[in-house]
Amino acid sequence: MTLATASPAPHDDSRAKRNVIILTLAQAILGAQMPMIFTIGGLAGQSLASNACFATLPISLIVLGSMLAATPVSMIMQKWGRRTGFFLGAAFGALGGIVGAYGLYQASFPIFLTGSLLTGVYMSAHGFYRFAAADTASDEFRPKAISYVMAGGLAAAIIGPQVVKFTAEAMVVPFMGTYLAVIVTNVLGSALFLFLDIPTPKPPAEGAPVGRTRREMITTPVITVSVIVAMVSYALMNLVMTSTPLAVVGCGFETGTAANIVSAHVLAMYVPSFFTGHLIARFGIKTIMATGLVILAGAGAVALQGVALENFYIALILLGIGWNFGFIGATTLLASSHAPEERGRMQGLNDVIVFGGVTMASLASGGLMNCSGGDAQAGWASVNLAMAPFLMLAGGALIWLWFRRDEDLV
Repeated sequence: MTLATASPAPHDDSRAKRNVIILTLAQAILGAQMPMIFTIGGLAGQSLASNACFATLPISLIVLGSMLAATPVSMIMQKWGRRTGFFLGAAFGALGGIVGAYGLYQASFPIFLTGSLLTGVYMSAHGFYRFAAADTASDEFRPKAISYVMAGGLAAAIIGPQVVKFTAEAMVVPFMGTYLAVIVTNVLGSALFLFLDIPTPKPPAEGAPVGRTRREMITTPVITVSVIVAMVSYALMNLVMTSTPLAVVGCGFETGTAANIVSAHVLAMYVPSFFTGHLIARFGIKTIMATGLVILAGAGAVALQGVALENFYIALILLGIGWNFGFIGATTLLASSHAPEERGRMQGLNDVIVFGGVTMASLASGGLMNCSGGDAQAGWASVNLAMAPFLMLAGGALIWLWFRRDEDLV
């Protein structure tokens, strides 16, 4: 008699699904502060800076803070768990709101910039929500888990700009009310992490595998390309989005209109997340990443056609969709390309590189917008033309990976 071979038991994703719900809510509530700050940060900076070329410096310092915090936050999570890192991020988000509000009250650009730098620690921790979603998920559920958590930004896209409308002019000092709302958001939203159930990684036993070095990982083709595509997708999205409120207001529209356009953009960033994971499972990661880069190019093309309201809306919607496909695709590729013991090193290194690129993009955004032409329309054209070389870089890297025979070796 022949014994039937038992098939392996399916992976139980119940814990992963519970964590996804919590992280999705965190993305929706705590994440709302990012569209709030990105909507008014440049406008507040423009009102405080002595030189209009530095209007977007507050946003640049948020991203710089995120880049500087990426490795420490990742290592804290590796040693003490995701929950500790997320609580730390929310604490710095609240502190950044306090200092930012005080800077506005004192009409002090340096104090306001200090608040922005502190907020960057929150932004860094916020970036790890997507990796946390993958920690307890099976290989099959992982792209969907990442995608669902990113979809929480849909609510953030609605909540954030609406809060701006009610708070930006609610106090005698413009925009101060929004920064006070940021404080409340972090204090209340951080309670969600009490319910997170992600095991703290165990310290490696003596003689256990320690994984590859950072150099070995970043020179692995599949990791190299995933980092490049993530950096380009995020940097170009930030480059254009940071300038959008300045361009919209500079072209004669109201601040509320700028908030609506940013809201449409952030919705476009996260609505596709409901099906991006399914598209990756059906068509493959590299196909979705390539599609994202093509859509980003389309956003720039539409923006260069003019500064009518519909151009702003269509360009920013395409920008959001392109970011979603490019960034989620790259994140999924990276998450499946390193071992658990390499997580702290690789995820921290990835975000240092990604947010390093985003920092440069946000620094360039204000200069291109306000100092590269005679008016807002010329500045807006310069911002969108600057996308081209970076799209060629990412596209070339992806094509190179596509034709490598060892592309799946990690």
